[in-house]
Amino acid sequence: MEPDTLHETATELRLATFRLARRLRSVRPIDRRNAAMSDAQLAVLGALRTHGRHSLTALADRERVTPPTMSALVTGLEEQGYVIRIPDEVDRRRVHVEITPDGEAIVVATFERRTELLKAEIVELGLSDEELQTLHTASILMRKLAEQ
Repeated sequence: MEPDTLHETATELRLATFRLARRLRSVRPIDRRNAAMSDAQLAVLGALRTHGRHSLTALADRERVTPPTMSALVTGLEEQGYVIRIPDEVDRRRVHVEITPDGEAIVVATFERRTELLKAEIVELGLSDEELQTLHTASILMRKLAEQ
């Protein structure tokens, strides 16, 4: 791929991803106790639901935030009953974080609402089968890029 084409692709991907993420974030988490759950907190819950129990350090690394930031996010989620801290059986100074059933319920409901929004917008575009396949393939590549 030529440098100009690579630059243009990266620019278009950045712009599209930013706009799409903003649209999805407009669908706020359904949280009867705290309507102001942050996207960062929802991301932590999503990571715990998908990948299971993590140490604070591993969770900070996964979400690409500093350990103090992760500690603050987890403290807020713990206060709301969405995660619990579990002391490490070998090293008592180390703590693991696990999602609770209430935390799982928030993630499932919010992610489903966001998926339904995307589905409706895809239908509204009236994409052909070929375009839908291209979008599917692109989504797989975008996930690889995001998880790098």
